[in-house]
Amino acid sequence: MSINTRATETEDVHFRVITPLPTPVPKLHRPALDIVVPVHNQQEALARAVPRLRSFLRHAFPFSARITIADCASVDSTRDVAAALAAELGGVRLIHLNAEARGRALAAAWMTSDARVVASAGADLDIDVSSLPQLIAPVMSGHSEISIGGRCKALRGDVARRLIPTVLNRSWLFETELLLRARHAGMRIHAA
Repeated sequence: MSINTRATETEDVHFRVITPLPTPVPKLHRPALDIVVPVHNQQEALARAVPRLRSFLRHAFPFSARITIADCASVDSTRDVAAALAAELGGVRLIHLNAEARGRALAAAWMTSDARVVASAGADLDIDVSSLPQLIAPVMSGHSEISIGGRCKALRGDVARRLIPTVLNRSWLFETELLLRARHAGMRIHAA
């Protein structure tokens, strides 16, 4: 399989989006959901979590979905595992960042996503797939611009692209600052 890579810069973080080259079948529409899985040296957990999440999204989730694995400068085999998952499963893309920071991973993935709704998985890859519909539904229906539930967040893609450039903290406080800026802007935030 051929792989397409392109380097991108966002502020002081360099990242590379790694995706399989387009297939001859035209893409009819953008995915409804893009869920980001940030990882750093988590090869074993990644190999278990992503196939489980992909299976749920394909068989039990009512909308089209993509998984973005955001590798945050792993030094083990995480990047290789992620590339193999992207090639094997379909509907999975890989972003490689040169620094370890959850906020940078989310910002890079959400800013390059074309999905209607973007979301984040928990930091420990213990993804409760049964709670995803309750998290996503308020945003997908238009009830709210943002939905929060446990360690996961979901927001409209256009809202993410509008708010992220205003967020100064790109580490662990990224999501907190993003939510504060959304609240200050008068956006509807749903607690799932």
